[in-house]
Amino acid sequence: MSTHAPPGTPPHTRWNPRLVGQIAALLLANVTADSVIVMPLFVLPQMLDHFDTTQAAWIGSTAMLAGAMWAPLFGRSADIHGKRRMLAVALLVACGGAVVCLVAPNLWIFVLGRMLQGAAVAAVFLTVSLVRDLCAPRIAMPAVGAVTTCAGVVGIALTSSVESLVAEFGFQVVFVASALSATVAVTCIRAFVPESEVRTPGRVDVRGTLLLGGGVIAVLGYISLGSDIGWLSAGALALLAAGVAALTRWYLVPSRAPESVIDLRNLGRPMVLTLLVVVLATGAGQSMDQLLSLIAQVSPDQGLGYGLDAQGSLALLFGLPAIGIMAGGLLSGRLAARTDPAVALAAGVLVGTVGALGMFLGASSFPVAVFFVLFLNLSMGSLLASGFNMAAVLTAPHRQGATASMVSVTSAIGSVGVSFAGAAVLSGTRVTVDGRTVNSATGVYSYIATSAGLFVIAAVLALLLLAQRRAEQPRH
Repeated sequence: MSTHAPPGTPPHTRWNPRLVGQIAALLLANVTADSVIVMPLFVLPQMLDHFDTTQAAWIGSTAMLAGAMWAPLFGRSADIHGKRRMLAVALLVACGGAVVCLVAPNLWIFVLGRMLQGAAVAAVFLTVSLVRDLCAPRIAMPAVGAVTTCAGVVGIALTSSVESLVAEFGFQVVFVASALSATVAVTCIRAFVPESEVRTPGRVDVRGTLLLGGGVIAVLGYISLGSDIGWLSAGALALLAAGVAALTRWYLVPSRAPESVIDLRNLGRPMVLTLLVVVLATGAGQSMDQLLSLIAQVSPDQGLGYGLDAQGSLALLFGLPAIGIMAGGLLSGRLAARTDPAVALAAGVLVGTVGALGMFLGASSFPVAVFFVLFLNLSMGSLLASGFNMAAVLTAPHRQGATASMVSVTSAIGSVGVSFAGAAVLSGTRVTVDGRTVNSATGVYSYIATSAGLFVIAAVLALLLLAQRRAEQPRH
């Protein structure tokens, strides 16, 4: 039986089988996004060896980087042409990218595939926007938590399966799984999720999207490549100048136009604080996955001052704490519905701060690492749900797609920016041991210190946002 609602059906005001079916279908879209962003980190060392490169940030984070360009394009298009339609398109583009990665003969074709896969980043905020159209606010907040974070449960099974299959067939298994996931998600969404009736007339500013995305990619490219080609070399400076020029041009003209993919004219202080918290905290938290993937299979017996010796236990290190993402999302959704999304956002940042600080101990102890990674994942689940919920309560219904895309863009920029900066720190502090160049303890702990410091700054901003929200509430 179809779970489509007839046109004009009121939003869900309570949980029911039809809503559960719709949430399950949308959840599959976020499983695809998870497979694009997280699963390649499990096989990062194998991919680095296969392509004979040290550019971990480009291989691991290109999809998230490209997502910063895809997100506003799909967000604005969704408000104009329909959220379900754009969700299906985003997943199909990501599926094509997985196929490119699967057959890529060299690094740069592979990077192109990862950029196409970045379209899956749009799945997260488009599913959020669809949930808010399908549900009344009281149900929407916990439902957003469910649809954005319960993919972690599926991730546990996928991680266990992929680790054994990769050992037998190679890292390409990850991209086969991603393509299959996207195909199944599109089929289920078309079958069970109705199209949103909310529309905004207008057009998509493609030029502004290219300026914004190109500028971000160029600046982050400078951060990534600077240590290899020289921070003051002609090529590096040209890359930085091109990025700054593109972003400046976008800020001066397209960002202020009525059809801008990201509207900077009427953000307001609460929205600015929300986006700053998202960019800092999600960047700090998600970049730790990259570090874990690089130190997970290093043994403490090598005497480097770090190492988890997690060979054969990656499912435990990456999969088990994924329960934290689900728990963090569900708990923050309930907390936001009962109090205010700003409360859930602040709580998530504080939990993440504890997790990041704990990794000073966890970098050389596998059990301790699993414990504090759970804290980091609780934080990431809370940030995913409460960031979208906070932005949604500050935005009119006809701008939900574009606003949700801003949250995704800032999350992507934060994740990629901190990951690239961390990769540059690791690259600049590498040492030679027994004829092999390896990451130094100085680099590893500097990486952790950077993430922890960003969490602390985000916590201060989150508390300022909470104070402002409470000051704005009428007193009884």
